[in-house]
Amino acid sequence: MLLKHAASVIAPFTNLTEEEILRLLEVPPKEEMGDAAFPCFSLAKSLKKAPDMIAGEIAAGLKASGVDATASGAYVNIRFDRYEYAPQLLDELSRETFGKLELGQGARVVIDMSSPNIAKPFGIGHLRSTVIGAALYRLYNEAGYNSVSVNHLGDWGTQFGKQIAAYKRWGNEEELLADPIRNSLELYVRFHEEAEKDPSLESEAREWFRKLEQGDEEAQRLWAFFVKVSMQEFNRMYARLNVEFDHILGESFYNDKMGAVVEELQAKGLLEESEGALVVRLDEENMPPCLIIKKDGTTIYPTRDLATAIYRHDVMQADRLVYVVGGEQKLHFSQVFSVLSKMGYAWAAACEHIPFGLMRFEGRKMSTRRGKVVFLQEVLDEAVARALNIIKEKNPNLEQPEQVAEAVGVGAIIFGDLRNNRMNDIDFSLEDAVSFEGETGPYVQYTHARIQSVLARVADTTLEEQDTSVNVMGNTVAGREGDEGVPLNEKGKEETAAIHVGDTSWALLKLLCDYPTYLEKAVLRNEPSVIAKYTIDVAQAFNRFYHAERIADAPSDIKAFRVRLAQHTATRLAYNLSLLGVQAPERM
Repeated sequence: MLLKHAASVIAPFTNLTEEEILRLLEVPPKEEMGDAAFPCFSLAKSLKKAPDMIAGEIAAGLKASGVDATASGAYVNIRFDRYEYAPQLLDELSRETFGKLELGQGARVVIDMSSPNIAKPFGIGHLRSTVIGAALYRLYNEAGYNSVSVNHLGDWGTQFGKQIAAYKRWGNEEELLADPIRNSLELYVRFHEEAEKDPSLESEAREWFRKLEQGDEEAQRLWAFFVKVSMQEFNRMYARLNVEFDHILGESFYNDKMGAVVEELQAKGLLEESEGALVVRLDEENMPPCLIIKKDGTTIYPTRDLATAIYRHDVMQADRLVYVVGGEQKLHFSQVFSVLSKMGYAWAAACEHIPFGLMRFEGRKMSTRRGKVVFLQEVLDEAVARALNIIKEKNPNLEQPEQVAEAVGVGAIIFGDLRNNRMNDIDFSLEDAVSFEGETGPYVQYTHARIQSVLARVADTTLEEQDTSVNVMGNTVAGREGDEGVPLNEKGKEETAAIHVGDTSWALLKLLCDYPTYLEKAVLRNEPSVIAKYTIDVAQAFNRFYHAERIADAPSDIKAFRVRLAQHTATRLAYNLSLLGVQAPERM
């Protein structure tokens, strides 16, 4: 809001539009420099003057009410009268439409996310696609998109040939039923270990997958079992992570749709034979050929992803397709999108791969083939246990500590991922993530709970005091329209009271009002960490305010302003945490 007003008062002194000025405006690095800074470099050529001269002229001519402008080199530093603008900012925060953007204008965006492989454990490595995708789903909706989440399960492919071959050779039904996921992993790992010594196992696995594609009864029975027990495990994890899907459609769903894709590629003259396989050449894109049909006649990932994309566009009516998948799949998606374009689908330009970096857990890289999997359930359980120990130590009388520990422990894992730039590789530390100090989820949750405690202590504040709209410029306490009990003097003007807007409350108020800017950045960059870091900034700003400016024992008129500011802060912290998939306990 302040930057928009700064743009409006600067515009008459330039040949730029308010929108152009808004893009140039900066927030000064130090509070004492002001609330906004306008660089004049871009005006030098058109005005034929030095930037510092232009800055001086603008500062000298700017006489808007409540605005103080000074020149500093080539910058115009603007300071707003906090006593005039604070109530306007508070009112802005109170609007139901605050923070709602229309970037998407109702466009339907289908998000491919999570996508674990059947018969494999839900490991810590699956966390990134799941929580990044879920956060983007919520952020897109907040920015005016119509989001649709799809869990594209890895329930087809040669891996099932390997799984079935391993079970037929070394499996035991009793052991499999007792612990299906762990036993399936052990069989899968053993297959790869044995295949290094006996390459014929790979041919055996391909044969089992061929049987599966042709509807072999035994292959279908085992495949259905693996799918069932895997989904039971996955659903437990999704419930703990607060993640839901609009559609759960595995790769197998597209089995009857791939034939049409192959026929279309053939009809359009795009398929070529290469060493017995069928490929689409992408030489002009400087990419290797995209494999469509392997030489044994079976399909492969690109075939299914082509069918999937067409289905999502035609049936799900997607305006945009995004794939939240690890960065190692960059070439694969580039090939698929290029093939869609060669097929004549203009909407291929609306397909986007949103990659993310590798996650290591305390230095260890995950590998399902080698059995180096850190089970997510075990990580969540450990995080919850650590949170419970801290909670019992800090607040032994807390009601339902186990429930709070679940919210804090699981939230610590989610927030610990999302606070990182998604392209960064992460070496995840459980101890750091569960800490109540530093840039962590528990720190933000604890700040939210602290605010609730403060508000409870001032619960005896009258409704009129809490609901007032504080006009701090005129030092008035103005009731909202329809309120009673606001004293008026003989001239009909409201009585005044001494209100002070301190440095820390002013900084916090401005930061709260900046939320739409951060939301826009997060959506345009597909970067949930923007919101996570902003949320940390808000929590830190509140704690500075809390320590510098009294709330509970402040004079009633000042308390009304500060209580309202604390309420808005709690609302913002809880809302931002919910966007990231993290709960905000009232007590900790």
